[in-house]
Amino acid sequence: MCTSELPGADLDADPDLKASLRRTVVLVALLNLAYFFVEGAVALAIGSVSLFADSVDFFEDFAVNSLIALALGWSIQKRAVAGKVMAGIILLPAIAAVWQAVAKFQNPEPPAVLSLVLTAGGAVVVNLACTWMLARWRNHGGSMTTAAFLAARNDVIANIAIIAMGLVTWYTNSGWPDIVLGLLIVALNVTAAKEVWEVAESESLAARALAGEIDDD
Repeated sequence: MCTSELPGADLDADPDLKASLRRTVVLVALLNLAYFFVEGAVALAIGSVSLFADSVDFFEDFAVNSLIALALGWSIQKRAVAGKVMAGIILLPAIAAVWQAVAKFQNPEPPAVLSLVLTAGGAVVVNLACTWMLARWRNHGGSMTTAAFLAARNDVIANIAIIAMGLVTWYTNSGWPDIVLGLLIVALNVTAAKEVWEVAESESLAARALAGEIDDD
């Protein structure tokens, strides 16, 4: 197996490409960190499970993209390990959403719809921008950039769902749609974590094959 066949090998061969990716993920990380504080504050103020889970997603994306910026100088094998770490990081919003949902089971008050919809709309704009910036890198950096792209893509889907749920909440005046959506966001993050782990595992096997640890035959 030649080096060019390994995920992320083009980054190792082109320093300019690596520098461009680093600039991209640093910008994406800063955007996510900024909106984490915005959405988190609103979520806590209005008592929204789904918005709270989504705000933790922003911190997750900040962590993932920051780790990418740091790990670009690492070997392919180490980047594969970092990809597996990211799979674990993606599960953090799931844990946070479950905790918040359970806390609201006894008193499922509906969140303030206008604040929820406006905040989720802002999240759509931020995540669409991040998805667009990361799309060109999805197939260039192996498991790490796959993690970042999937996280941003999934966040766009979750944001749109939150807006739709806000309309349902307005119509029903019930807090249960918000709780249910929060748990669906949990499932979305578990799926993303599984995809990232699988990509990282294939990347690790490819690096081992290059090192002669695995017989291609």
